[in-house]
Order: sequence, then structure tokens, then C-alpha cells
Amino acid sequence: MKRERKLRVMVAKPGLDGHDRGARIIARAYRDAGFEVVYTGLHQTPEEIVEAAIQEDVDMLGLSSLAGAHMYLFPRVIELLKEKGAEDIV
Repeated sequence: MKRERKLRVMVAKPGLDGHDRGARIIARAYRDAGFEVVYTGLHQTPEEIVEAAIQEDVDMLGLSSLAGAHMYLFPRVIELLKEKGAEDIV
């Protein structure tokens, strides 16, 4: 069975962490592997990330953080996805 469209993945950088090299490398690797990639850039809030993920109709969401903010920002993204009925985004 052939998919009608490529899988869409969004790579996002939540919080104030300004290190984006790893996120851009991952985004490029997904693109090279045939995925459609949306990269949100730096300094995104959980609310902005979830809204963009829904608007872009992504299948997967990759979050990158080197500053330790993942301890509270990543769970907030998951919470917002559930609140918006978008828990099918992996």
C-alpha cells in the first residue's frame, strides 16, 4: 500500500536554548530520508509549537533542547497536544 503523501515531521526548539545545530542536522537527515520537514526555528513556546504542529498537519514532532528546559517544556507540549485533541502526533 502506497502512502498518498510523505510523512511530515516538525523539528522545534522550545525555550531559550540557542543551540540549533543538532536540530538542523536532524531536520536535514529526515529530509534526506524522504520526509517532509517543517523547522520552526529557535525560541518557540510550547503553545506555538503545538499550534504549528496542528496547522502543518504533521505526523511526528521532534523537540530539541540542550539547556535542561526539557524537564518542564516537553511535558507541557504533550499536555497541550492532548488538550487540542492532537495526541495522534507522535
